[in-house]
Amino acid sequence: MAIQPRRPGRRSTPPPESPGFTSSPLYWILLLSLLAVAGFLLHSRLNESALPAPVVDTPPPETPKIVPKEETKVVVVDQTPPPPPPPPVVMNEPPKPMKPAPVVKPGEFVFAAAHFDHGHISGQCASLAEAGGTLKWIFEPDTAKHAPFLARYPGVKVARSLDEILADPAVKLVTAAAVPSDRAAIGLRVMDAGKDYFTDKAPFTTLAQLEQARAAVRRTGRKYFVYYSERLHSEAGMFATQLVREGVVGRVVQVVGLGPHRLNKRTRPAWFFQKARYGGILCDIGSHQCEQFLTYAGARDARVTHAAVGNFANPDTPELEDFGEASLVADNGATNQVRVDWFTPDGLSNWGDGRTFILGTKGFIELRKYVDLTRDRAGNQVFIVDGKGEYQVNVAGRVGYRFFGEFILDCLHRTENAMTQEHAFKAAELCLRAQAAAIRLA
Repeated sequence: MAIQPRRPGRRSTPPPESPGFTSSPLYWILLLSLLAVAGFLLHSRLNESALPAPVVDTPPPETPKIVPKEETKVVVVDQTPPPPPPPPVVMNEPPKPMKPAPVVKPGEFVFAAAHFDHGHISGQCASLAEAGGTLKWIFEPDTAKHAPFLARYPGVKVARSLDEILADPAVKLVTAAAVPSDRAAIGLRVMDAGKDYFTDKAPFTTLAQLEQARAAVRRTGRKYFVYYSERLHSEAGMFATQLVREGVVGRVVQVVGLGPHRLNKRTRPAWFFQKARYGGILCDIGSHQCEQFLTYAGARDARVTHAAVGNFANPDTPELEDFGEASLVADNGATNQVRVDWFTPDGLSNWGDGRTFILGTKGFIELRKYVDLTRDRAGNQVFIVDGKGEYQVNVAGRVGYRFFGEFILDCLHRTENAMTQEHAFKAAELCLRAQAAAIRLA
């Protein structure tokens, strides 16, 4: 039979096997072997499907590189939830009433005002009047300075001399703001006349004047008090006094006092630039800082460890000191850092950014007395940090000036609740000693 050619894609049918081969033992041996192999392979495939997939060691994908844009800022976000806000009310509320009530009736405490050389005389009189005092007399040789007092205090009399005031038995106190070098002599005359004396700061320009005043107080039994206005006529300062006394910040260990002032050079009188008459910058402005230090630190005495003054920007007035600094250590270990100057720029909305920092063992206080930069032109901002939180209190109109009422009662009852005489003198002594010890910087 002819052989047909194989068609593409079809399997060729094998020729039939010879009948003798299938019946041979070799055929069956081969057949059984093939079946055994096939069964083994089928069994292996079934078991393989039950095993876990093999671990393929595949390299991780490459981390894409992030190129930050120019000037891109990386901000780390704190995922910690913010603490709850502090309570809206400070744990120590400002004292009430908002304004201290008068402590005497009209006519019960008559006082006079003399020598208007410094503008502080307006604050001295206003504070005594608000506490109930009655202004009966004024004496000032420059009659142009009378008008504001005559307008504010109807019925006030103009004295021809200080002696006319001293001769009036109704007058219990004379307040004055004379040239600093003249203040002690005026005070001696007032006390020898049997009346109390309330002078502007600085009360003395020499230690000799201080000793004369101390002797006169002992001799006459009269008071020689000082208008330390940066605490006594500051609601922030008076509130801080209360906080310290209540122990809000623990034991005070340091006080830092900053007393910048605007010079207003063209409006100043001649004596302002004569050192023998104004006493020097540490004697003048520094007296405020010394008084605050003694008060807030609860100290009776202190010593000066460093002092320096300079004239950096006013060569045309060589006796003017436009900068001063001092360091003091109190008898209880507290320290004081003082900086005073006449560099307040015209751009400031107030005459000076006066600040006080009070550090205690349990917290601290910051006073922004006259302006809170860029936020509040009124000032009287008190910042408090203690063990319970952070607080800011605007005390304007909420505290008042209780010193003046207490002072009037001290004059009437011969007590020392407003301020002790030794405290007033010690603050004056410290600023004088700082001035005397000061090195010249410029």
